[in-house]
Amino acid sequence: MSRLWSDLTRTLSPYVPGEQPQIAGLIKLNTNESPLPPSPKALAAVAAEARDSLRLYPDPEATALRRALAAYHGLESANVFVGNGSDEVLAHAFAALLKHDAPLLFPDISYSFYPVYSRLFGIEAETIPLDEAFQVRVADYRRPAGAIILPNPNAPTGVALPLADIETLLTDHPDAPVVIDEAYVDFGAETAVPLIAKHDNLLVVRTFSKSRALAGLRVGYALGHPDLIAALTRVKDSFNSYPLGRPAQAGAIASVQDEGYFRQTLATIIATRAKLVEGLAALGFETLPSAANFVFTRHPDHGGAALAAALRERAILVRRWDAPRIADHLRITVGTQEETDSLRAALAEITG
Repeated sequence: MSRLWSDLTRTLSPYVPGEQPQIAGLIKLNTNESPLPPSPKALAAVAAEARDSLRLYPDPEATALRRALAAYHGLESANVFVGNGSDEVLAHAFAALLKHDAPLLFPDISYSFYPVYSRLFGIEAETIPLDEAFQVRVADYRRPAGAIILPNPNAPTGVALPLADIETLLTDHPDAPVVIDEAYVDFGAETAVPLIAKHDNLLVVRTFSKSRALAGLRVGYALGHPDLIAALTRVKDSFNSYPLGRPAQAGAIASVQDEGYFRQTLATIIATRAKLVEGLAALGFETLPSAANFVFTRHPDHGGAALAAALRERAILVRRWDAPRIADHLRITVGTQEETDSLRAALAEITG
């Protein structure tokens, strides 16, 4: 640590993203990227922005993109906020909405950026244990809370929470912001967007990185009551007025407008996920029910660290956390069918 670091910097334990090594022939199933390419219309829209206008700043309000998202979700532009990936949107939500006298609540096994942001913004956080089946028990959240944040489906488990349970959370905490992080919702969970009209304390956060295969563009957004959106905008304009470049805005708009391609790719990934789960079961793996583009699985006779290392030796990357309750689990992204077949063959060899 440098003597020039601030006290805050010294106390941080930063988020560790999935590694991005450059290995020939690598099968990369560790970062939940889409195995399929983005919409051709989105690629064309991005390419069309490579012109003289790049010398000019983009629209700081991302007006056209917000209108497109509002129309897609049946909302108004005032209900939509956009940012540089959903991680930035979440960071603005932590700063704008989640720091109160009572603690912020989130699951003990969840997206590992939440405790990082809590420390960064000085937010008192309390983790609520998942049950034995790695599910959220809504009754456990009936306690004093300044705010609540949940991923749905949860990460890294992939388990989804029914919409009725989310509404219960909102009803139980009418004066606390409730953020539902829907990074993976398109792969099989129920979206909370319809509840926005009834609950002014709900903020839904989404990304173009997963189901729309645009992780490289860094586009995320939030949907909620205009008062919540105004709070995010105040923080954004105190941090970076131009979070989305022209190519990112154009590509995101084109993706939203290409519904046929979107549905087609979702169906492919969901079908491949089902085959992956079936193949893992045949090898003796125990896999949680997934509503995401990944599965969370373990083998009762083989430790997670050993499995991950053996796969890496075969140029296959998966994600693992050395953490209580989940150290023997692997999070495996749904790849192409060819990648899934290679993974299954490798695991069959490893497990004997």
